[in-house]
Amino acid sequence: MAITAAMVKELREMTGAGMMDCKKALNETNGDMDAAIEYLRKNGQAKAEKKAGRIAAEGIVTTLVKDNQAAIVEVNSETDFVAKNEDFQTFVAKVATQVLASDAADVEELLAEQWMDDTSKTVKEALTDKIAVIGENLSIRRFEKIVEKDGCIVSYIHGGGRIGVLVDAEVENRSDEVKEALNNIAMQIAALHAKYVSRAEVSQEYIEHEKEILRAQIMNDPKESQKPEKVIDGMIEGRVGKELKEICLLDQVYVKAEDGKQTVAQYLASVDKSLVIKKFVRFETGEGLEKKEENFAEEVAKQMNA
Repeated sequence: MAITAAMVKELREMTGAGMMDCKKALNETNGDMDAAIEYLRKNGQAKAEKKAGRIAAEGIVTTLVKDNQAAIVEVNSETDFVAKNEDFQTFVAKVATQVLASDAADVEELLAEQWMDDTSKTVKEALTDKIAVIGENLSIRRFEKIVEKDGCIVSYIHGGGRIGVLVDAEVENRSDEVKEALNNIAMQIAALHAKYVSRAEVSQEYIEHEKEILRAQIMNDPKESQKPEKVIDGMIEGRVGKELKEICLLDQVYVKAEDGKQTVAQYLASVDKSLVIKKFVRFETGEGLEKKEENFAEEVAKQMNA
């Protein structure tokens, strides 16, 4: 029987198992959905099945820098309590080590790899085992790896893993002063959430979209909409320019600037003129995920009555 994408999707929604696990189960059972569920249970997936529907929006971000490589990874849990658990934190650190040694392009490929800590298992199986031990749904949500042969990479963790940052820079001299400056910039990225390094990275499409929104806002304002078109165009340009200064790292005011005016670009030039930020990565735990709010007493009652 031909296994369709719709069948894989249905089994995945029913069990919470990974896509490749579902596809394999359906192939092994000739497309029999009930038999496929049973297959997943027999192969350990049932350990995580009941927990897979729960929202994992807490957790931690961790980073690992070694030689000329760096990794940043976010692993989610259901509760902040588990995020502070030493066993969970050790597992996340091992995931970061796995990422640093991996060539995986995405989480799906990473989950299919052999688990470095126990090569008899895949990363997915190690995650499933950890779910069973900890008793909460866990998810390796995202990761990124940077390789920098000539420059310098620094990492910064804020709030015990709530926010993680990697900064990749090109520089002629990897002095302590340069590393301190990059660490300051990493802290700035964590605090002010820049989206781009410079304006050169901002697409014209994004700028035009922002202009369209601003124009609509002005035209919906009875007072503003009566102004001459040339004045309205100037207002839009000014507001877009102000937004770019907020979202582009090099244009932001450096938070430690004594005069309150020095930009990040000017600060970096004052430290070392050869210092160029190539890229940065900022992960915030649970960013963009829906967080389920539950009454703790009700949750305890549910477990007691289960």
